[in-house]
Amino acid sequence: MDFWVGVLAGAVGGLVLLWLLALAAVALARPRGNLLAEAVRLLPDLLRLVSRLARDRALPRGVRVRLWLLLAYLALPVDLVPDFVPVLGYADDAIIVALVLRSVVRNAGEQALERHWPGTPDGLAAVRRLAGRSAD
Repeated sequence: MDFWVGVLAGAVGGLVLLWLLALAAVALARPRGNLLAEAVRLLPDLLRLVSRLARDRALPRGVRVRLWLLLAYLALPVDLVPDFVPVLGYADDAIIVALVLRSVVRNAGEQALERHWPGTPDGLAAVRRLAGRSAD
């Protein structure tokens, strides 16, 4: 019985450690300045963008897989930071979207964002900054 208690305690401790590491990685990768607020404001358009990109067969398979995983993460009721936590509750979703978009731009190019962006030109400029590119 003591063996299983130790295994359970080790598993829980390992999961807590992984969660803390993931939280630290998200905090380090967060967008600077007001980009985080823009990302939260643009979240509905960003969700449509991610969905459209995930269905685009012209994009590399690895990019589409990352986008589908992002959509799955956003659909899950469990987040790295629970949504009821002030400020960071929804910010973790925006930060993870930004990280995936940076990967998409690196692997598929900004043209993919432009083709599928459902919002305004100002919103696209914010998404470009969020993805680590200039806003032209």
